[in-house]
Amino acid sequence: MSTALGEGLLVMSDGSVFEGDLIGAPAPIATGEVVFNTVLSGYQEVISDPSYAGQIITFTYPHIGNYGINATDFESVGTFCRGVVVRDLARRHSNFRAQADLGSMLHQQGVPGISGIDTRRLTRLIRDHGALPGAFGSSSHDELLAAARSEPGTNGVDLVRTVTTPVGYSVPAVDPENRRRIVAVDFGMKRNIALSLATYGNVDVVPAATTAADIIAMGADGVFLSNGPGDPEMAPYAVEMIQGLLGTVPIFGICLGHQLLGRAIGADTVKLGFGHHGGNHPVKNLASERIEITSQNHNFAVDANSLPSNAEMTHVNLNDGVCEGLEVRDERAFSVQHHPEANPGPHDSSYLFEQFAELMDNARAVR
Repeated sequence: MSTALGEGLLVMSDGSVFEGDLIGAPAPIATGEVVFNTVLSGYQEVISDPSYAGQIITFTYPHIGNYGINATDFESVGTFCRGVVVRDLARRHSNFRAQADLGSMLHQQGVPGISGIDTRRLTRLIRDHGALPGAFGSSSHDELLAAARSEPGTNGVDLVRTVTTPVGYSVPAVDPENRRRIVAVDFGMKRNIALSLATYGNVDVVPAATTAADIIAMGADGVFLSNGPGDPEMAPYAVEMIQGLLGTVPIFGICLGHQLLGRAIGADTVKLGFGHHGGNHPVKNLASERIEITSQNHNFAVDANSLPSNAEMTHVNLNDGVCEGLEVRDERAFSVQHHPEANPGPHDSSYLFEQFAELMDNARAVR
């Protein structure tokens, strides 16, 4: 059963104050950029997504923890978020797959949290003013306010180096007869992405700082650029690597990988007001005109107006017109901002993995 650690405050950098009960791992002060996520389920996958490094996650759905947690649904080796904010943490969980409760997981993973927060008011604050630094814990109001105002947020910070795998590893193909070789560059890759790629071939996962020459030497049929946290402008080493791969091998990017591909071809990236975090964002495929409901988690985006003449936008977010996909003509490279592997979320965009496989097969055929 989840238990509270006593009363606490969440103080935002603009001075807004929220009262609640502390949960999870004890922490006098926890700081980070506060964002909100609109998923109705999948809280374990969200909390264990490395893309949340440097951030405090606010869940807009009022009841969190209802079905507990289990060892299978982790999206990484641990957790990288700075904290969790909820309206009501379930006192008891009920699900046949559950192995423990969410409060216990937060404590074991070292993630502080606060419950009893008016998350509707907090979400409106973030929606109207953008993602804000915040601090919560058992410390005094003045100490929390000072900590919130000194929190740098995610602008101008290279968070990729804090989440990428330190050493490479391999994920075997689901079908042993599948001979495709995919090199996945880990900028903070979710577990389910690796499993999705393994449906289409053997996957070699490499650290974010791996060079283009080293990747080419591995004999990859295709290169995957993963999701990850933070500001793409702060990862010039990744941009240089992608530039060295363009035209040499098929490339598929997701989320941060999409933004890095955009920067590699000369496009600009911008920080969104409060980002896209949820499992219900409508995206239009401009080629098929099909509307896809998508899973999203990002604070930065590619500026569609800055795309060079050899690239075009392929998908658009219908909520705000943000670029959700691009293709580099004649370079066998494409990417999307949303998450076709979902987990949590809908699988409307899962066809993109098949598109990547076809691109790899076509490239092999002309060698």
